[in-house]
Amino acid sequence: MDGTHPGTAQELEVFLGHWSGTTHIEASPRGPARTADAEVVFTKAAGGYAVLQSYRHTETGGIRYERHGMFTLDPDHPDTVWYHVDSVGLPREAPARCTWHGGVLTVERRNGRATSRHTFRVDDGVLTHRSEVRLADATGFAPFMTSVCRRT
Repeated sequence: MDGTHPGTAQELEVFLGHWSGTTHIEASPRGPARTADAEVVFTKAAGGYAVLQSYRHTETGGIRYERHGMFTLDPDHPDTVWYHVDSVGLPREAPARCTWHGGVLTVERRNGRATSRHTFRVDDGVLTHRSEVRLADATGFAPFMTSVCRRT
């Protein structure tokens, strides 16, 4: 983790701030492909040992989806721990381990028959958050939604 003090969230500072843009949601059994207004906020917490994430998108017709998470570094392991809740109302899961490689934060979460993969990166002032899903019988991940935002 680039030699920073173990356990601090210094590596995650690239994400800090208020971001807004759009989320493209792929067609799925839940609905057709569509675009929503997106807002993402990353804030430092716990004396710099964690970064809180708040994500919200609003679809045409006012449908809102919210997700909140916390990223923190594990001082005993060279990776990031992510805890996540959303507005869908699913039961809480155990924290998921993340990887940090080449400026990309990757989170994989397993939930029953599916695995979701989230990647976060900032390139040239643009935050991209991509979500993909793999069902138990699938061989690869399929895009689910992609958010592209700029700091506001």
